[in-house]
Amino acid sequence: MTNTLTRTEPKLLELKARLTEINDLDSANALLSWDQSTYMPPGGATARARQMATLRQLSHQKFTDPSLGKLLEDLEPYAESLPYDSDEASLIRLTRREYKEALRIPAHFMAQLSNHTATTYEVWTRARPTNDFAMVAPYLEKSLDLSRQLAEFTPDYENIADPLINMADFGMKATQIRALFSELREHLLPIVQAATSQPPAEDSCLHQSFPEAAQLKFGLMVIRCFGYDFERGRQDKTHHPFMTKFSLGDVRITTRVREYDLTEAVFSTLHESGHALYEQGIPMAFEGTPLASGTSSGVHESQSRLWENLVGRSRGFWNHFYPKLQEYFPNQLGQVSLDTFYRAINKVQRSFIRTDADELTYNLHVMLRFELEMDLLEGRLSVQDLPAAWNERFTASLGITPPNDADGCLQDVHWFGGIIGGAFQGYTIGNILSAQFFDAAVQAHPTIPNDLEEGNFTLLRNWLKTHVHRHGRKFTAPELIERATGQPLTIQPYLAYIRRKYGELYTL
Repeated sequence: MTNTLTRTEPKLLELKARLTEINDLDSANALLSWDQSTYMPPGGATARARQMATLRQLSHQKFTDPSLGKLLEDLEPYAESLPYDSDEASLIRLTRREYKEALRIPAHFMAQLSNHTATTYEVWTRARPTNDFAMVAPYLEKSLDLSRQLAEFTPDYENIADPLINMADFGMKATQIRALFSELREHLLPIVQAATSQPPAEDSCLHQSFPEAAQLKFGLMVIRCFGYDFERGRQDKTHHPFMTKFSLGDVRITTRVREYDLTEAVFSTLHESGHALYEQGIPMAFEGTPLASGTSSGVHESQSRLWENLVGRSRGFWNHFYPKLQEYFPNQLGQVSLDTFYRAINKVQRSFIRTDADELTYNLHVMLRFELEMDLLEGRLSVQDLPAAWNERFTASLGITPPNDADGCLQDVHWFGGIIGGAFQGYTIGNILSAQFFDAAVQAHPTIPNDLEEGNFTLLRNWLKTHVHRHGRKFTAPELIERATGQPLTIQPYLAYIRRKYGELYTL
């Protein structure tokens, strides 16, 4: 092994150097994207799209360089001599997999796609506030065409959505997701029906005037307690909240504030901090390599949904933090009981906006979008007919009809800032996994629920860091889930959590 390492080490160091250079280009692109979504003046849109496309093309060219492929080929015997879970074997295995996938896609296409999605995002930021689907429709038509082209670079797929799903949740296919969603829907619909048939919880306490500065200050105080490291992060405002990373030492989050809706900024801050805690928990040794990220969309969403919902919407959490919230807003909440507030933030009600949806109806929003994506990709639905199809299916699924496209098919940024396909299934997979990971953490540390009531998140955060975060992308999602919880992905912990929590709230 020593001789093998001596011969291999220069090549391994060269691989890491090349990957770091590629990562630097991708990080510069991410920084431009973050600026576009936060502070960039509208006049910069055209040049910004071109700049991002240039960086994307350079990155893709460097990653698909034949000399990188030769380097990986030379390193493969070394990787096979190492334990499967070693950092070096994992890096070589993951990079080879991504290299083979990237080879199928021309660099000029990646530049075209990047330019188009950046341009479309800017159009969407103007179209949604003015409820103007016609403004963005031609751009969405091209997005659909480019998404199909991207999928077709992968040969022998079962469904045209499979290559796009694979990019976000490696190894998953449309048939698996449809089966998972069908099973979950069968269990959820009766619970949703039972809860929404009762009088809705009184939530007027959440819709008073809450000054922006105090909302932001409270959210930042909470995520400091979670463990979000502000020496390696910051928060800014944007149209649609997100987390982004420029390095393991610079992991940023964004939020959105509404004066008359206290939950918007609070829960989007908790949500995005869950993503950020994942990235901040990755070992610095992985910096600059493909290992230095979350393993899949679904696992990443499990972290954000865990901190937002299983922690942030729990009674125990607010036993500790509600008195503090009242201190920030004494006039608005000083006379509102904890019980009233807790029921308000967990109100079950059929609503139009996915990001505002309660835990019970949220997955119905995701399933709707997934099926619309499938119909668009498979040619059963045209972009021009999307608003009508959205409203029809929304009415059938949630029992209410959006009043306009801004609250309908224009509401989510995903189709207007990226590809069509593979974007939404991760949210529901994340919901399912959030409960599975939380259950495993509590089994290992039964005091976690009591810790939440004291504002102590150390055991939970450390369990997640040990069993999820520190592995980065060393393992596929199924491998990571099995290692962390002792079983494959299962909906049972999530269903048990939903039934227990909402059974108590609504006496189901």
